[in-house]
Amino acid sequence: MALSRVCWARSAVWGSAVTPGHFVTRRLQLGRSGLAWGAPRSSKLHLSPKADVKNLMSYVVTKTKAINGKYHRFLGRHFPRFYVLYTIFMKGLQMLWADAKKARRIKTNMWKHNIKFHQLPYREMEHLRQFRQDVTKCLFLGIISIPPFANYLVFLLMYLFPRQLLIRHFWTPKQQTDFLDIYHAFRKQSHPEIISYLEKVIPLISDAGLRWRLTDLCTKIQRGTHPAIHDILALRECFSNHPLGMNQLQALHVKALSRAMLLTSYLPPPLLRHRLKTHTTVIHQLDQALAKLGIGQLTTQEVKSIGVELGWENGCRFPAA
Repeated sequence: MALSRVCWARSAVWGSAVTPGHFVTRRLQLGRSGLAWGAPRSSKLHLSPKADVKNLMSYVVTKTKAINGKYHRFLGRHFPRFYVLYTIFMKGLQMLWADAKKARRIKTNMWKHNIKFHQLPYREMEHLRQFRQDVTKCLFLGIISIPPFANYLVFLLMYLFPRQLLIRHFWTPKQQTDFLDIYHAFRKQSHPEIISYLEKVIPLISDAGLRWRLTDLCTKIQRGTHPAIHDILALRECFSNHPLGMNQLQALHVKALSRAMLLTSYLPPPLLRHRLKTHTTVIHQLDQALAKLGIGQLTTQEVKSIGVELGWENGCRFPAA
């Protein structure tokens, strides 16, 4: 009797057939949590792991949007001025991130097809140029924020000097208009100084015809008359050799040209010449790409940005700059 009970127990554990009786037959099921006795569960009660993760992520996103909306409404009601700055900052981050992704796509396409910068279309070339300037300003802010507790000082400086430390994405609409006027005033201040330097070097020009043309050009500018394009192109030889070649210009003349181009003028003269050469080369490449595109294809915003960068006034470019 004892031997038969032992054999029956072993056969039940190892899944052997057992004679049905008044005992309830049980199954040994292997679950995720280990061995468990019980009736088999239906597969319809279980969701796949991917569906579980998808539902969880959808729930988290929905709750996050709801909380974010409540936070925005709270700031708008109780702190309206701070809410305006907060909104501009968040939108600026989104625009900067979008610019970074677009710049990455352009660079990737350049690497794949072995395209140089000057071979890009106008809009891609302008986007890369502007993005480089924005990244340089952001890197400067990051460097001065490295010392301990310096980030609090940086926030204060950004609030007090937004034009110098912030990129255009973080300017308010009023600041954008005001800053454009400031940049235009900077250019106008530098133009008389540039003209005076041109008049000083006129006697040093060996060709009498070029001397007369340059004198006439300076006179027209001082009277407020914009010279014709052919008047400027006729003087191309003067600016490629002595005394108006880039390497022959005086330091004060180079600083005045840098200010007219909205470049810093507080660097040593060799660095100023190098930076001025690079900047004018990029402008020349942009002009060539713009000629291929056609001025009629530009949007209003693109025309305004070109005017700010190159110093246009009433649709004309300043010759002295």
